[in-house]
Amino acid sequence: MTGEIVDVAVIGAGLAGLTCAGQLDRAGYNTVVLEKSRGVGGRLATRRVAGTRADLGAPYLQEEGRLSSLLLRVLGNRRVLQPWTETVWQWNPDGSPQPEPPQPRYIAPSGMNAVGKFLAAGLEIWFDRRVCDVTLTKNHTWHLRLDAPRGSGDLPLELTAKAIVVAIPAPQALPLLEPLRVSELTQKVRSVEYDPGFAVIAGYAPEKSEQLAEDRPWRAIRFPHHDALSWLGLDSSKRSPSSQPIFVLHSSAEFARTNLESTDLEAVGQQLLDQAASLFLPEFATPEFLQVHRWRYAFSRQSYPQDCLTVRLSLPLVCCGDWCGLNRIETALRSGLAAASALNSQLQNRSLFSAIDLFEAIADNKLIADVYSVGRHE
Repeated sequence: MTGEIVDVAVIGAGLAGLTCAGQLDRAGYNTVVLEKSRGVGGRLATRRVAGTRADLGAPYLQEEGRLSSLLLRVLGNRRVLQPWTETVWQWNPDGSPQPEPPQPRYIAPSGMNAVGKFLAAGLEIWFDRRVCDVTLTKNHTWHLRLDAPRGSGDLPLELTAKAIVVAIPAPQALPLLEPLRVSELTQKVRSVEYDPGFAVIAGYAPEKSEQLAEDRPWRAIRFPHHDALSWLGLDSSKRSPSSQPIFVLHSSAEFARTNLESTDLEAVGQQLLDQAASLFLPEFATPEFLQVHRWRYAFSRQSYPQDCLTVRLSLPLVCCGDWCGLNRIETALRSGLAAASALNSQLQNRSLFSAIDLFEAIADNKLIADVYSVGRHE
C-alpha cells in the first residue's frame, strides 16, 4: 500500500477510533487504523498471565447511556459479554466495607479486550505502528510518517491519506498537532487533563483460594477515600474454572502521580499490595507473581465539552476519544460516531449506519469468526 492513497487514516485503536473506523469503513471509505501497540481496545486491556488472562484496564462494562446499552445488548446476544456481579462494594473512611446500590456489571470471560476485538472485526489495522508526524503535502493529501517501536512487521513506514482521525489521548495527540500551527486546535487539545494510574495483577497459590477469594463477601471493592488504592477486584472470578486466585488492584491518581516516573515497577506494585494487606489479610502482600502496568493517561480529569473536535483546515482532520465527555465507554462510542459523521460531511457525505445497525453489522460480518485473530497480540 506504499503508493496508494487511502481515504481515511485513524490513529489509535481504542473504542473511539474503532467505532469511527467501523462506521467509515462500512460506508465504503478505504480506511486504515494505525495502532502503536500490538492489540486493540485501549483501556479495555487484557494480559496473559499464568495460563489465563487478567484485565488490567476497565474491569467491566455497565450501562452508561443509550450507546453502551445497545453495545451491551449486541455483545450479550453474541455471548462476548456475560453478567458478572450486580454489587460492587465501597470502602468507607471509617474502615468498613459497604455494598453500593446494585447495578449489573458485564465482563468478557476471554478478557475485556474482546470488546475491542469485536469492534475491530473486518478492519485493516496496522499494529506496532507509531505515528511520528503528519504533514500536508503539495498534492493536497496528508502524509503520515510511521515508526515500528518493536521493529516488527513488514508494513510500510509511511501512509498517505485524504483525511485523518486522531483518536488517542490528548497529550499524545499534541506532538502531532502542534507542528500544524493551528492555535485554535492545539489550545483546545491542551486544555484536556488526565490522571495517571497503576494496575497490579497479583496471583496467589491455589491453596490460598478459600482464605483470599472464597471467603470474601465481595468480588470487587472501590476505595474513593484511600490515599493509595482505588479498586481491588477478584479477576479470576470472571473465568471458570480458575486454577488460582488472581486479583487486580488499581492505584489512586495521587499515588500514581507520586510514583509515575519510578523505574522499579515491581516495588510500586508491592506498595499497593502492602496497602491491601493492611486492610484485609497479610497474605495479600505475598503473591506468587505480580505484574504492574503504568497508565500515564488513565482517566480524563478535565474533558473537552463536545463529542469530537473539528477545525477548519484545508484537509479533513478530526479528534475524538473518551476525553470528549465524562462517561468513559459511552463517551468513547459517542465520540467515535460523531467523528465519523463530521469527517463524512467533509468527504462524500455518504449514508451512515445508525449505532444499532453498525453494531449488528459488525456482529453479522462473516469475519466475526476471525475476530480473535485480530488480538493475536494481547
